[in-house]
Amino acid sequence: MQTARQAARQRKRRHRLMRGTAVMLTAAGGLLCLVIAVLPGPKGTGTAGADMAAPAAPLAGATPSAPTSPAPTADSSPAVATPTAAVGATAAATSQPPAKETRPAASTPAPSAGRIQPGTTYKGVATAYAAGDGNGACLFGPSDDLMIAAMNTTDYESSRACGAYVRVRAASGASITVRITNECPLPCAPGQLDLSEQAFAKLADPKLGRIPITWSLLSPHTSGTLSIRYKTGSSPYWCGIQVIDHRNPVARLEVRTTNGWRRLPRTDYNYFLSSDGSGCGSAMRITDIYGEQLTVDGTSLLPNVAQPTRVQFAPH
Repeated sequence: MQTARQAARQRKRRHRLMRGTAVMLTAAGGLLCLVIAVLPGPKGTGTAGADMAAPAAPLAGATPSAPTSPAPTADSSPAVATPTAAVGATAAATSQPPAKETRPAASTPAPSAGRIQPGTTYKGVATAYAAGDGNGACLFGPSDDLMIAAMNTTDYESSRACGAYVRVRAASGASITVRITNECPLPCAPGQLDLSEQAFAKLADPKLGRIPITWSLLSPHTSGTLSIRYKTGSSPYWCGIQVIDHRNPVARLEVRTTNGWRRLPRTDYNYFLSSDGSGCGSAMRITDIYGEQLTVDGTSLLPNVAQPTRVQFAPH
């Protein structure tokens, strides 16, 4: 009887020992799985979520190091060709536009200016010519005021300079204001002004014949208004239109037609032509180099007659 009880107790102890061992093995297995799960895997094998995980925060008191870029080398390999569209998209997304050089407000180009820009000083030389009655390539006609000049062909720009007022300064400090009424053909160089003898004498001894100068565009004060003149031979079938006594250089002339405003081409003798007569004798719209537009009504188709208007460009 005693032996049977002892055998039963031993069986119970073995059973408890086996159950405890199984529990311990199960716990050890779970712990091992947990350790394996939290260990980082080899690079390149993680999932998209693991690759995009944020870096660990630095330890307290540690100083984060700044990212560095590889130094450029003198001998760089050729860039791989990239489609134009891709290059444009990448540049727009990652690059700032290049900084533009900002000019002073006084030097900002006028909207319709040609080679001669407001607020800009030009260097050149001054020569002299016998201006006679003051008429020239601009065909303004005789002038009582001979403070005039001929602009070099380059800056004359097919008569765009006609009627412009410029301030001319000599190295001595002397200065004068002249109106452009003529063209100085080659070999007059860009920047050169051929002054009337009367104007040259205001700057230097006429015997010098040629002096260095600087000059810049003016928008003078005046109480006068501009005038319109039709060229000799103008008719309802063909006409040439000229603007006279304008404060600022004229950039564009348009005439009103049944189809709206029509821009007329400009000749190198300072007339705007309508070769088919369209708009001849009708209202016209005149624009200066600053973009100001003046509308003129009521002019008659009278050839070679200067017809005063009531308008003038604003000073600048």
